[in-house]
Amino acid sequence: MQLIFDGHNDVLLRLWENAKAGADPVAEFVQGTTLGHIDGPRARKGGLAGGFCAIFIPPNEDYPPRELDANGHYNIRMVGPLNQPEALNTALSMAAIAFRLERAAALAICRSTADIRAAMTAGRFAAVLHIEGCEPIAEDLSTLETLYAAGLRSLGPVWSRHNRFGHGVPFAFPSSPDTAPGLTHAGIELVKACDRMGIMIDLAHITEQGFWDVERVSTQPLVATHSNAHALTPISRNLTDRQLDAIRERKGIAGLNYATTMLRPDGLENPDTPLSDMVRHIDYMVERMGIDCVALGSDFDGATIPAAIGDAAGNQALVAALRSAGYGEDDLAKLCRENWLRLLKTVWHEA
Repeated sequence: MQLIFDGHNDVLLRLWENAKAGADPVAEFVQGTTLGHIDGPRARKGGLAGGFCAIFIPPNEDYPPRELDANGHYNIRMVGPLNQPEALNTALSMAAIAFRLERAAALAICRSTADIRAAMTAGRFAAVLHIEGCEPIAEDLSTLETLYAAGLRSLGPVWSRHNRFGHGVPFAFPSSPDTAPGLTHAGIELVKACDRMGIMIDLAHITEQGFWDVERVSTQPLVATHSNAHALTPISRNLTDRQLDAIRERKGIAGLNYATTMLRPDGLENPDTPLSDMVRHIDYMVERMGIDCVALGSDFDGATIPAAIGDAAGNQALVAALRSAGYGEDDLAKLCRENWLRLLKTVWHEA
């Protein structure tokens, strides 16, 4: 079994939402559940040893449906902005669930690559706290220091909505990622602060112009934790060849997103999506960027994924498909975990 350190999941969001309805998030994770994609038992069964656990603030309005036109195309209306103090309260509530899980020895909140390796050796889920969309962070960045002290080591300036730091892409197919402006002045200052502090910047939901703004401002490797190849699936969330080339030049990473909308040639939300579509995107990105710049970024608990994977317990099905496609164990180790650990060592100023 190849142990997997994964680029993106939304398990904290799921636990938080269920806790609001009266569930015990610790019991749900430790004892297991039929809900969502990740809990302790399913992670262990599938070799999911850890990953970036997103703190994502859900919209304060009903999210629009994916309405297809006669050609099977769609462009989902973007939701509106969030209030920073309320977003911060929600973020702290999700972080508190992670701390409760750590006290229960269900996971370890990791602040270094040594922490990640130690947690994996001990059989504890190696969690890196990530903020997806920086609505909880004040424009003057006064909250960033506190969040860093609490364990934050990765953030995406935007989700697929606009905020004070920049512009996100809509969920649109077919569509270029060049849909709106990029970073604001506050976003530029955020990127500079993250470079200085050792916080990874995630470009997964930002516009193409925002991608190039980060490329210009940051000195660190370029990272899109859960995005695929636009040339194969032309959804706005996927990366163009030019973006993939820039990631390669900066020794960054693109993490394969398991979302069927980002894997299928037709961009549809359909769990009847073959593993060959996942292998196809891996092959393309490896050929374009090299084996050292590709990893996994499942989007567990945040997307509809192929039924052949199902949930965290099914992760090794992808590993087996890649093995059958000709990837050796050394390359599989890179794709599954070592590329992430190599990059984090650089971004977190350990190298």
